[in-house]
Amino acid sequence: MFSEILFGILIPFFGTAIGAAAVFFLKRNLPPLVSQMLNGFAAGVMLAASIWSLLLPAIESSKSPFTPILGFFTGVFLLIALDKAVLYMFASDKNRTGLSKSHLLLLLAVALHNLPEGIAVGVIFAEYLLSGSGAVYTAAFALSLGIAIQNLPEGAIISCPLYASGTGRVRSFFLGTASGVIEPIAAVLAIAAIGIASNLLPFLLSLTAGAMIYVTIKNLVPEFTEGEKLTGIVFFSLGFSLMMLLDTTL
Repeated sequence: MFSEILFGILIPFFGTAIGAAAVFFLKRNLPPLVSQMLNGFAAGVMLAASIWSLLLPAIESSKSPFTPILGFFTGVFLLIALDKAVLYMFASDKNRTGLSKSHLLLLLAVALHNLPEGIAVGVIFAEYLLSGSGAVYTAAFALSLGIAIQNLPEGAIISCPLYASGTGRVRSFFLGTASGVIEPIAAVLAIAAIGIASNLLPFLLSLTAGAMIYVTIKNLVPEFTEGEKLTGIVFFSLGFSLMMLLDTTL
């Protein structure tokens, strides 16, 4: 069981690393059509997972109907506050990283919105650890895979612009990969927190759902530009349907 959980929480990180490795092969970012397909599919998976794998289990396992509501809005407002804090802290062009302000903000923004994704993976794998249910593991694995697919273009949108601005290929790759490190760390912390106090599960499930829905709407849905809106919607529907099928039949 330990090896299954370890592999599961590392899948999203592998997605980021593979995406960042595009800097060794590509001179530009992913083609718009490919980006739309990946973003649409990932948004569908994440939204479906937020509902069936996080919110509904939170409602079913909670002793109070207000706990999931409180957790959901806590997750939304937590991400809003973190977004604002990052923009405030790095409003100045002065920093010690050697990166431009725009590149630094992009790196931090991707790392920031990876946080709730890591927590989501950790929470669902913690649920699997407590229940031993094969269906829960399948849902957790599907969520990890969906997040990894979303992370492919994220790794690339950091490493490729850095390389284009003069940063070396290797450093660009490692900086792109670094944005995904927070995900397995957040997953482990979530598993540890639930292991210590399992009654936190309903609150954390709904908190993570709120955070993931915020991330999905803010970072993925706006990518459905007029030119490729249909492609994004189609693949959003495919991702949503796949996750719904896994969660309702297994």
